[in-house]
Amino acid sequence: MELICPIDQRCSNQIAALLRPPSPPLVQEYFEQLISKRRCQGIKVKQNGEFGKGVFADTDFEEEELIFKDQMLVGAQHPSNKIDCLVCSYCFKFIGSIEQQIGRRLYLKTLGIRISSHNGCESNSSDEDEENHFVQNNHISENGASSSSGSTIPLPTATVQSLMNGEFALPYSNKFPLPSIISCPGGCEEAFYCSKSCAEADWESSHCLLCTGEKSECCSRKALLKFIQHANETNDIFLLAAKAISFTILRYRMLKASHLSEQEKTASSILGTDLSLLLEAWKPILIGHKRRWWDCVSLPDDVDASDEATFRREIRELAFTSLQLLKEAIFDTELFSLEIYGHIIGMFELNNLDLVVASPVEDYFLYIDDLPYPEKKEAEKITQPCLDAIGEDYSICCQGTAFFPLQSCMNHSCCPNAKAFKREEDRDGQATIITLRPICKGEEVTISYIDEDLSFEERQALLADYGFRCRCPKCLDEET
Repeated sequence: MELICPIDQRCSNQIAALLRPPSPPLVQEYFEQLISKRRCQGIKVKQNGEFGKGVFADTDFEEEELIFKDQMLVGAQHPSNKIDCLVCSYCFKFIGSIEQQIGRRLYLKTLGIRISSHNGCESNSSDEDEENHFVQNNHISENGASSSSGSTIPLPTATVQSLMNGEFALPYSNKFPLPSIISCPGGCEEAFYCSKSCAEADWESSHCLLCTGEKSECCSRKALLKFIQHANETNDIFLLAAKAISFTILRYRMLKASHLSEQEKTASSILGTDLSLLLEAWKPILIGHKRRWWDCVSLPDDVDASDEATFRREIRELAFTSLQLLKEAIFDTELFSLEIYGHIIGMFELNNLDLVVASPVEDYFLYIDDLPYPEKKEAEKITQPCLDAIGEDYSICCQGTAFFPLQSCMNHSCCPNAKAFKREEDRDGQATIITLRPICKGEEVTISYIDEDLSFEERQALLADYGFRCRCPKCLDEET
């Protein structure tokens, strides 16, 4: 039986307004303001005919030159990556110290935490209370995982504890300083930050509704925990969708507080909202290309084409369950329906880009390896046991998914003139776009969505998941 969302029926006009494609002038105005605010003066976003939006050079660029950096609208670290990397929950810089990063990961290994079959975490430790305490107080989600592979030699427990609490300093670690850890203002012990400004910005933009701490502004912390658990066990794209919804709700509240009377501020139904204010709050999401998630998600390789209808129905049901849990947790208004929730998730499915931040732990061990022989030999008496304990995965970087407003406008080419590439100095979650060759003013800036070295047939098959057939010069040449 097909699920029916009552809000979709009751508020069809408002939902249609929220999902109506933005007009070209509105899109142009939005991106002109965004580019000006972010000081990305070398580019323009233009309507690009059949390809929708596109990013174009507004000046000449040399090879390997920075074109722009793009701050994410919303982003999230993969839950399974949180055990390996302790980062700011807002800008995704590594925080703490080299010693804390190493000690924290090794401590989890001593508890036996590993990836489970449902992408959550399990422990072989008999001391369950000790594990739970560590998970809560060291920014480890229930979905965390130890990523160590190969043979490792564990450090003594006392050494691991000393690394974590700062009593044991590794040689030359002062050459890799990291921002101090700032706790969540809501007291959730799950989100940590590199600065008070990041903590405040995250709280004001979305986290105050998604915090599980005592000062959370959510409707039900118990329901919120159920939503998070469901997302961790099924698909962490729901966590991104929750951030987008919280972001819109809080923007709407701010706009409404500025324009409406105290009596109107207490309205609790979408039927009582000022649609113009809601559309303004929704604008950053409205601009993104989107389709319903269950319509655009790629069919997994292990699902037969004859079962596609069943698969897409199950995906829709999964989204419905997630939405019901989220509504119970954070909604004091009926701002969002299954139709809108599905389009938000679909936007991430179609536009999400990798969030990657290089690990200072890798940089540290490479620095030790490059020391002159006498210093290296002396330092490795201390550092080698740590490296042996971590194993082959010492270089794991921060990994996640994010929506970048400008980068999401960039079209694909199998012979691109730019790429997303983090330079040595790029140590946060912003997207960084670098030229691959000289680009002239007025030329469209393109990137490759896939491995452009694949065969023509393989490239076209992968790009079909994005809903188009590539007609770039390389494909036209190979097709003929």
